[in-house]
Amino acid sequence: MSKLTIVARPYAKAAFDVAVEQKALDTWATMLFFAAEVAKNTEVASRLRALGSAENQADFFIKVCAEQLNSSGQNLIRIMAENHRLVALPEVFDAFIQLKAEYEKEATVDVVSATELDAAQQAKLVEALSQRLARKVKLNCSVDPAVVGGMVIKAGDMVIDGSVRGKLHRLATALQS
Repeated sequence: MSKLTIVARPYAKAAFDVAVEQKALDTWATMLFFAAEVAKNTEVASRLRALGSAENQADFFIKVCAEQLNSSGQNLIRIMAENHRLVALPEVFDAFIQLKAEYEKEATVDVVSATELDAAQQAKLVEALSQRLARKVKLNCSVDPAVVGGMVIKAGDMVIDGSVRGKLHRLATALQS
């Protein structure tokens, strides 16, 4: 885990708490996404370093973001600038999205299959995974011919390898032991 990820957690949690209180999770997600993209910009980063003082950095950052930030978002930027943490905004956004997904009982599941899944297969997979994970499931599907057949499903730390390649690998391992 990177240092910026650890630094970002309290800011993400604070933003999340305010977003829940204001019933504005999507608004905050949009604001933080935009601020994170601005923070990633190399020209903005070099300009922030040149400005020096936290107040000047915050004012510049807020001007760049313009009306994309509401007053609460601007306050977050000012606090992060005072603590020299604007560089952590991308990690704050990532942590916020994780908190939001947990709060809304959502899970993003990566599915790798040998062939493209049609709408019916995806719907059936979403239904089965929603029951197993007790969450609303969003699929990220991709195709990899090396899978040979079946699919590999990844949801957070859980991996379900139902691919032919995986089965052959497990068979080879069992035969060698």
